[in-house]
Amino acid sequence: MFSLFRKKAVDFFSKEEKEKILAAIKDTELSTSGEVRVYIENQCTFVDAVDRAVEVFYSLKMQETRHRNATLVYVALKDKQLAVFGDEGIYSKTGKDFWNNAVRNMLQYFNKENYADGIADVVKKIGDALALHFPYEAATDKNELPDDIVFGK
Repeated sequence: MFSLFRKKAVDFFSKEEKEKILAAIKDTELSTSGEVRVYIENQCTFVDAVDRAVEVFYSLKMQETRHRNATLVYVALKDKQLAVFGDEGIYSKTGKDFWNNAVRNMLQYFNKENYADGIADVVKKIGDALALHFPYEAATDKNELPDDIVFGK
């Protein structure tokens, strides 16, 4: 199994797996004014993946959404670390337990080596929470952040 993690993050997922993750992001954003991004790299440069997720979140300027309702799904493949970080708008509506459960859910998939399914599923669950608290506004909604998967080092 370890040899899987020697691949570059961008090459880790098959085309179909990337498409599954992208479809989850796009589908999620059809029902909410919220934004979801996925950031994948091999190594986490911090001891705590949440600290790295926060750094990535701000470097991608995700805090600049109108309702402060952007969410980042962060995965460090080789270091086997992950985090989900929601901006203050969505975090204040969902609370700490929601985010802890999102990580636990993703870990269940990851423990079975179903990485793309785990990411897609957590994106959908985040989307459900975003849709509940920040429904899609046809008259005013715009896609504030790109929907692509961001691959780091």
